[in-house]
Amino acid sequence: MGRPSMYVFREAVEAGGLVCYGANLPDLSRRSAAYVDKILRGAKPADLPVEQPTTFDFAINLKTAKVLGLTIPQSLLLRADRVLQ
Repeated sequence: MGRPSMYVFREAVEAGGLVCYGANLPDLSRRSAAYVDKILRGAKPADLPVEQPTTFDFAINLKTAKVLGLTIPQSLLLRADRVLQ
């Protein structure tokens, strides 16, 4: 069930992983769609700037932490965007 690893995507934590910190996939998808729209409207891909992710997810799975015998510090729980019970 629990895997004592840090993941990039929140979905891994929802599937039983311990912790994730990474780019928010729905936000990346929306931003990608905006790029496609610009290209379809005639923009040259080489002229478009490279963008870095701006929205990140930090999630902790307390059920996995309990299975692994880990205590997550309160300071981390307060910073998390999502804490799975």
